[in-house]
Amino acid sequence: MGGDPSVVEGPPDRSADVLLRDGTTVHLRPIREDDAAGIVAMHSRFSDRTRYLRYFSPYPRIPERDLHRFVTVDHHDREAFVVVAGERILAVGRFDRLGPGATDAEVAFVVEDAHQGRGIGPVLLEHLAEAARREGISRFVAEVLPSNATMLRVFADFGYLVQRQYADGVVHLSFPIAPTEASLRVQWGREHLTEARSIARLLAPTGIAVYGASATGQGIGAAILGHLRDGGFTGHLVPVHPSAAVVGGLPAYPTAVAAGVPLDLAVVAVPPEAVPGVVADAAGAGLHGLVVVSAGFAESGPSGAAAERELIRAAHAAGMRVVGPNCLGVANTDERVRLNATLAPRLPSPGRVGFFSQSGVLGVALLAEAERRGLGLSSFVSAGNRADVSGNDLLQYWQDDPGTDVILLYLETFGNPRKFARLARRIGRTKPVVALASSNRPPAPDAPVQPRSDPVPAGPDASAMTALYAQSGVIRVETVAELFDVGVLLAQQPLPAGRRIGIVGNSTALADLAAIACHAYGLTVATGYPRNVEPQATAHDFADALADAAIDPAVDALLVHFAPPLPGQLVGEDADFTSAVASVALAGDRPTVATFPVGRPPAGVPSYPSVEEAVRALARMTGYADWLRAPMGELPELAGVDADAARTALTDGGAGAAERLLAAYGIAVVPSTVAESVEAAVEAARLRGYPVVLKAAREGLRHRLDLGAVRLGLADDNAVRRAYREIAEPFGARVLVQSMVPPGVACVVEAVEDRVFGPVVGFGLGGVATELLGDRAWRAAPLTDRDAAALIDGPRAAPLLHGYRGADPVDRAALADLLQRVGRLVDEQPRVRSLRLNPVLARPDGVAVLHAEIALGPSIIRPDTGPRRL
Repeated sequence: MGGDPSVVEGPPDRSADVLLRDGTTVHLRPIREDDAAGIVAMHSRFSDRTRYLRYFSPYPRIPERDLHRFVTVDHHDREAFVVVAGERILAVGRFDRLGPGATDAEVAFVVEDAHQGRGIGPVLLEHLAEAARREGISRFVAEVLPSNATMLRVFADFGYLVQRQYADGVVHLSFPIAPTEASLRVQWGREHLTEARSIARLLAPTGIAVYGASATGQGIGAAILGHLRDGGFTGHLVPVHPSAAVVGGLPAYPTAVAAGVPLDLAVVAVPPEAVPGVVADAAGAGLHGLVVVSAGFAESGPSGAAAERELIRAAHAAGMRVVGPNCLGVANTDERVRLNATLAPRLPSPGRVGFFSQSGVLGVALLAEAERRGLGLSSFVSAGNRADVSGNDLLQYWQDDPGTDVILLYLETFGNPRKFARLARRIGRTKPVVALASSNRPPAPDAPVQPRSDPVPAGPDASAMTALYAQSGVIRVETVAELFDVGVLLAQQPLPAGRRIGIVGNSTALADLAAIACHAYGLTVATGYPRNVEPQATAHDFADALADAAIDPAVDALLVHFAPPLPGQLVGEDADFTSAVASVALAGDRPTVATFPVGRPPAGVPSYPSVEEAVRALARMTGYADWLRAPMGELPELAGVDADAARTALTDGGAGAAERLLAAYGIAVVPSTVAESVEAAVEAARLRGYPVVLKAAREGLRHRLDLGAVRLGLADDNAVRRAYREIAEPFGARVLVQSMVPPGVACVVEAVEDRVFGPVVGFGLGGVATELLGDRAWRAAPLTDRDAAALIDGPRAAPLLHGYRGADPVDRAALADLLQRVGRLVDEQPRVRSLRLNPVLARPDGVAVLHAEIALGPSIIRPDTGPRRL
């Protein structure tokens, strides 16, 4: 087992910026002793009813002794959090362990009257439960007055199994705080609501304050102000200027509040050093969000990164969300809004596609390309440095946006990949998500460097990344052109019912190229196709052939290719092929794509310069349709899993810790003994019982039959002595002695912490050739039953598992069970940075794990685990 299994870790940072029900932000942090004055001030703002419901008495003031206890905690037996907006404390929550070493703790919280109903109580309970679990507490108890219906509802609606008892005029509640499916559904539902509302306030503001628009009309700020004005923004538009009375033909004001009109959004295009003043002014006017076009932040170096962190801190403290900095802006084509707060001179054409771009530099070009392709947008967000608002936030918003049917994402990096995968799996069931995302992934944080002598891939390669996206229902594309190819197709055409493609056209050469492309992308040319009309055929003849294909039950999608006739060959209606194609395609219920190398493409039908591009777009759409039709996988119950024993193995470390960790998840490794001399090897073999196996003990050699580092089927002492000498001379005196097990198909199971998807599980067959070629299938952990089945069938060498050339098929159920146990282990144990089982022998009667390697690191808080936070 690599790494230090007894790493001593300090308490995690428990502070967080969180979103409330109305979409505004607040800060949650552990209480401090210097919060005493703030606690007293909050208490003074409580109504008599709030005091009585919390303390069961009038409690008009907090005695000094109680105040000291309130603000003094040890973060282990006693923890307390405050929720603050700026410097003002809005709420406090705490737990107190019920005795030394107890696993129960009493929980309580109170929210200032003016801020009740904003969702602060549930957020406090989430963070208190997470902190308590980390300190070994498994159950909360609470006492609530029967008249406190709001507090009773907070506990009842949380998804925990709450037990109630009524005694002495008080309701006594008790509930385990381990996350459950129900509690996670509740938490994620609240997350969706808050994040969607926060974005809605940015994309449909009642008024906008523009900072940085010059009175001369020069510069970025003036350009954006002009785009907002000329684009027909329907709300209030206020230039904020320190001295000018008129900017861009509009009345200007020295501060946002001086305008005296409702404002929600600030567009910021001032130098970076002036941004803090803008944030303060916007906060004073009660704005809800900032679009920071200004550059000079994290992209410029360490000092800019520090300024960016301070920008986000100040904005969140004031309840505001931030798009950017260093972004292109935001747009909303809804006629009721007409928002063009971007550097693009024209508002995008209205449509039903939501478009998120991380890049600010490419933003204008992307909008121009969408316009050229006729791709109408519902809304557009360029996040720039993505210091706050991210693609995940937009997914939450677009999920329920009635004006959006398709989602396009241009992603340069990931902030919270596990959350992205979770959201995409949910949203993709109703709206397709297309992502252009880099396959270049830096190593995970604190990932250990493991020197190896065998060429093992460090994680998923580019092709495996596409499969990982597909696991979540995301259509991953490789280029900007392909992003639009697929986006236009999804926006304009229905999904196919299958993979059979009908090819119709007037060029044999194009038909052959289309058929070859279908095969390359895993599509099937429908029976009886390609169908070619004569080159001299009229538009009517062409339309008749298309009409027949459009109602052919053997066709799931239609590809039309057209080579224009010779000049003067056809005239009038006989030459109007674009209308013929459009009329048939728009009347049908199957997706249709066209290749028109020259001339005007048919309106409403996605047209591509080449048949290869058309087929590729169809293949992406078809893969998504397949994912929709496939049953959703289930996370199975795995017998024999003991998470407590796993944590003990990680904490205690020492010899055999890897085996104990694996055993805690029901993964048995065939035992072996280390020997460093020939006589020790013989003694170990006798204890194991003949026949035995001898292996070189060095990592990377324990499965290398091809190098002579392994000797099988040793039946007696002499055979062991001879094998020891043959191994020790080239590979060293240290060997492993292991019981001989029945032969099987050698497989490799591994898991790594991927920067994009978090823990991922890989599967492949053993052997130098398959390892050299990187023949691995990968899926994100934890694994459903369908994920495990896809892993087994994923490698190109998978037929060897199915009974290749008369061999008996292996036990797929046992192999799937092993993969699911590995997936659960790496998902639940964030200290495990990598895990490798090699070889695993798969047989008709089960599997045998012959060797395991595990590398550890300090525990990390993985994104999308634990309570809600920004």
